[in-house]
Amino acid sequence: MRRSLVSAAVIAALVAGAPAGPTRAADPLVIDAISSLTGPSTFVGKGTAEGLEAVEAIVNKAGGIGGRPVKFLIHNDESSPQLTVQIANQIFDHHPAVVVGSTYGAGCRAIFPLTTSGPVTFCMTPAVVPAPGSYDFSAGVSNIDLTQAAIRYFRERGWTKIATITGTDATGQDNDAAIDAILAMPENHGVQLADREHFAITDLTVNAQLAHIKSSEAQVLMIGTAGTPTGTILRGISEVGLTIPVGINYGNATRPQMTQLADYLPKELYFYGTAFLAPASVTDPKTKAAVDLYYATLRALGHVPDASQLSGYETGMIVAHVLQVAGPNATAAQVRTALANLRGWVGANGPYDFVTYPQRGLGPNAAVISRWDASRSDWTAVSRPGGALLR
Repeated sequence: MRRSLVSAAVIAALVAGAPAGPTRAADPLVIDAISSLTGPSTFVGKGTAEGLEAVEAIVNKAGGIGGRPVKFLIHNDESSPQLTVQIANQIFDHHPAVVVGSTYGAGCRAIFPLTTSGPVTFCMTPAVVPAPGSYDFSAGVSNIDLTQAAIRYFRERGWTKIATITGTDATGQDNDAAIDAILAMPENHGVQLADREHFAITDLTVNAQLAHIKSSEAQVLMIGTAGTPTGTILRGISEVGLTIPVGINYGNATRPQMTQLADYLPKELYFYGTAFLAPASVTDPKTKAAVDLYYATLRALGHVPDASQLSGYETGMIVAHVLQVAGPNATAAQVRTALANLRGWVGANGPYDFVTYPQRGLGPNAAVISRWDASRSDWTAVSRPGGALLR
């Protein structure tokens, strides 16, 4: 069951940016967030909610925003684009300056057409590409930049025959497009696509597709899904006896998922994400401090930190910073301008530069490949920024 939306009267009085009359210093600054607490994206959705909880703890300990405690009001879209739109319309009716969410690509794409004149919508997934100059922003390193780093790493390992398996949904289509674009680069002229397989994300088995990959000459498999469908694939890999290395987006780097699927995990499982996933590898002092704050805050709240919380955390921290700069009563246009000009802010993903990388703030050099170490139940960085092999 999804969490009930607060009443229209409460939203009108509390939603971020709503002119609800005189404001007392202690009144909370409420920012609406849309997250997938149930459905196929549950692993990520629950994590983003925990990440936003950590932001509240950090910001409010420091005095809030303009002296007001911040509160993220989370609405569960159940991993359904239709429900994402329904919830967004209810929120947008009250003209907030900024909304956080959703946590999956299809949900974000569904609401982007509603934001041509605001509010700022900061999507908590890298699986979308907002239009430059728009009111839409996206968390993390883009799929195409992550894919570029991953294929560079695989190529330098000598794995030049790649197979892919993706869903037939919009996220899967984006993954296919990213693979095609990266393989078309001159540096990858020797890399081949040995097999490309698809499945519906509601399918209970993909063993037929994986058997086809097994019979190909593929040297590495790239999975283009997140959440529950990823578990279906990993179980299938074990069941068909596929033994090649497997690469996967860091949206899947959640400890609950690693624990739940421990008996099915490939011997070599690589995640393309950022350096935060392997904190010991972080050398930049500012980034290291941001990574340490991320882990320490989540642990203090009783959570086991991993990638699931990062998109919510990093998005919430950026939004809080921008509202500190623009003011808690900033308009959507003012928030967009502040975000578009933000550079030099350092988070757990590293330094951000929204001028060079519009709507996202991170480029290909933020991507780092990590490997799951089952003996330590943790990740180890195996590449330099951009995917080059560690030497």
